[in-house]
Amino acid sequence: MTYLSEQQIIRRKKLDQLKLLGINPYPSEEYVVTTTICNIQKNFTENRTETISIAGRLMRLRILGKASFGEIKDHTGSMQIYLNQDHLSSDQIKKEDVYNIFLKKLIDIGDIIGIKGFLFKTKMNEMTIHVHKLTLLSKSIRPLPQVKVDKNKKIYDAFSNTEQRYRMRYVDLIVNNYVKEIFLKRTRIIKKIRNFLDDQEYLEVDTPILQSIPGGAIARPFETFHNTLGIPLYLRIANELYLKRLIIGGFNGVYEFSKNFRNEGMDRLHNPEFTVLELYVAYKDYYWMMDFTEKFMKWICNKFQENNHISFQTPFPRIPILDSIKKYTGFDIKKMEKEELRKVCQKLHIEENVKMSKAKLIENIFEEKCKNHYTNPTFIIDYPLEMSPLTKKHRDKENLSERFELIINGQEIANAYSELNDPIDQLSRLREQMKLSERNMKDESISIDQDFIRALEFGMPPSAGIGIGIDRLVMLLTETKSIQEVLLFPQMRPEKKK
Repeated sequence: MTYLSEQQIIRRKKLDQLKLLGINPYPSEEYVVTTTICNIQKNFTENRTETISIAGRLMRLRILGKASFGEIKDHTGSMQIYLNQDHLSSDQIKKEDVYNIFLKKLIDIGDIIGIKGFLFKTKMNEMTIHVHKLTLLSKSIRPLPQVKVDKNKKIYDAFSNTEQRYRMRYVDLIVNNYVKEIFLKRTRIIKKIRNFLDDQEYLEVDTPILQSIPGGAIARPFETFHNTLGIPLYLRIANELYLKRLIIGGFNGVYEFSKNFRNEGMDRLHNPEFTVLELYVAYKDYYWMMDFTEKFMKWICNKFQENNHISFQTPFPRIPILDSIKKYTGFDIKKMEKEELRKVCQKLHIEENVKMSKAKLIENIFEEKCKNHYTNPTFIIDYPLEMSPLTKKHRDKENLSERFELIINGQEIANAYSELNDPIDQLSRLREQMKLSERNMKDESISIDQDFIRALEFGMPPSAGIGIGIDRLVMLLTETKSIQEVLLFPQMRPEKKK
């Protein structure tokens, strides 16, 4: 049985009363809107007499005898409205009943209304719409949270519970203006990035979300089953191998804003569904990609960055990962084997166990002891080969790879390589990764995509590739601390039934 609050019961009774009066609380007809609140505020001039028509949600209503003041909010902003009993009419109800029955008793905060009227400024110099016609467009039968601000500007009853905000994002967007601004900014950021890459004449492409082999990364996939084909399919954990196929096919540069899915843990930096920009460019290497990334990051962050505590002055520092570990832990691990690394982890109070690979142990040390030291953009470079199965061996440094990660404000923003294009070496490394995975009984099992190996055997140009975490980049540029703040609908546990 569904529980209804007292306010919900009252609003449903109002709904019935509206219907008895012959008013359709959810009319089908088009409501003609002639302008927006933003346009009104930008172009306001005194003594304008033309009638304007807008639609939006009633956010505030204060009835003062025969006159009332309220606030209407559309998709561009909010504005004060003024309603006077002698001047107010509606196509939905008789003029003499509009104010006393319709407005005073049956219209609620949260209702979506259409209004027609003219503009003026009050004695307090506030732009206002004098409403002469009001139309109910959608009745709200569940009350909005009402934020209260006292004379000292202290806020009460704000819709601020994070779980409620993420679960009911539609309410969050209505009552918390800053939330909408985050997502408007996210859209503008992605649009600017797309324009930047298009200007470089790189091609935007789409690759499969449902894949027969989850490749391109080490992660636990979500699995489903295709009834017609009779095979298991996986939501992609990465799109890397498909984009490389397109480089093999003859495209010079390809990119994709990729929705990826990983059946793993959740925290302030991880959501099971996330967005990555991947870019692959033929005849380039990781040195070129570092230069490109510097230019790109400086350009996009100068356009959108609001804080001043991060400097995007180029060139960004380029620090080998093993040197970073030595600096911040005191341990030189360059020649250490797995058991020695485990002892280092124990001394540093870092998680370790016998099943962890050498690569995982090195990753844990860097994540725990080094990453947070990098606030300004820094390239962490030259990862051990064990950590980079899809990356070329370093041309000058033994047992290292041509790989970098871009760290900003203590977070990984991008990961890039000189892409491995030797099919024999690639197959050997993937087989080694599979053995390690089976030996360690990891959930993030490795599958070898034989078709990708076949594609490499036809020849892939030397190439550079990069993956940029779009969600984390937006976090950086909106100064938010949780990935859930920049996802409209983050993954949540199901609500407990009342």
